[in-house]
Amino acid sequence: MKASPISRGPRQRCWPRQQGATLIEILVTVLILSLGMLGMAAMQTRAVKGSFSAGQRSQSVMLAQYMLDVMRVDREHAKGGDYNTGSTAVCNAAAFGAGSLANNARTAWFNEVKAAIGRTGDTTTCAQINCDAEYVCTVRIQWDDSRAGGLSNQTAVLTSRV
Repeated sequence: MKASPISRGPRQRCWPRQQGATLIEILVTVLILSLGMLGMAAMQTRAVKGSFSAGQRSQSVMLAQYMLDVMRVDREHAKGGDYNTGSTAVCNAAAFGAGSLANNARTAWFNEVKAAIGRTGDTTTCAQINCDAEYVCTVRIQWDDSRAGGLSNQTAVLTSRV
């Protein structure tokens, strides 16, 4: 005997199985992916800003150490106060003057500070150098870190016996 096909009746419909994804599922997937990508872009932006800020801190410490090394070479003038900037920070290289070894060294160093940490025409990048009679010198560099998302007033201070 031959098997007869199963009859579904005259008006019964057989729904086909769903194949593929619906438009709503695709839209939800695209939404989730786009939110994830925006989050990753925001994290990348923060990482770049943090890296820039850390670079400025590193540069400030290296430049302060460089100035202390310059004063070690010219120890007698450093002890005599030729490198001192006074009780206030200097924000313009023209304040150092010219002519002596100390003035030329301070001017060149301060221009390098402006180039590495600040901007050439800004008034927020400042430096202060003070040495006492016991050969203890302090170099202070201040700059504005708000471009990198940090505080507007950052300071690096190095004190050493020269």
